[in-house]
Amino acid sequence: MNLPEITLETPRLLLRIPQAQDLDAMAAFMADEEATRFIGGVQARSPAWRSLTSQIGSWAMQGFAMFSVIEKASGQWVGRIGPWQPAEWPGTEVGWGVARQHWGKGYAPEAASAAMDWAFEALGWEEVIHTIAPDNHNSKAVARKLGSDYLRMGALPEPHHEQPVEIWGQTRPQWLARKQALG
Repeated sequence: MNLPEITLETPRLLLRIPQAQDLDAMAAFMADEEATRFIGGVQARSPAWRSLTSQIGSWAMQGFAMFSVIEKASGQWVGRIGPWQPAEWPGTEVGWGVARQHWGKGYAPEAASAAMDWAFEALGWEEVIHTIAPDNHNSKAVARKLGSDYLRMGALPEPHHEQPVEIWGQTRPQWLARKQALG
């Protein structure tokens, strides 16, 4: 299987295609009740493995998926952030999930901003959305930092179809105008 060779870099982070070596950190993240409260809840190592292989498979099938985010200073796995659009998804998403020990460091907006740049430029997306659980105020704050607005209520495909989500997002022109205004 040939995966693209893509690495994005921010001042503090590397965003790279997920690798088998990420499993232990991803499994620990997915076993954390607080960190997974709004993204499907605690999962054992086996579903974490399936999630990791799903991300890698999406890179092979679609040419994109969430990146594994690595802290440059320590080499630690921070989380998974990036473009995501499985079958029947409500739009072209850039999403995020950050391990709890890295909360409050500003890594989610830093990595998501790089991923949004890449999605608009390399993938040619015209819109980026974020699907956010209604009670997930921290993710709404990240969306606002990115310049995204609440758009509408929506639903995810099975097995999460019974949990409503807020859809936040912005268009490519909105993203580019915001970046230009910030210099």
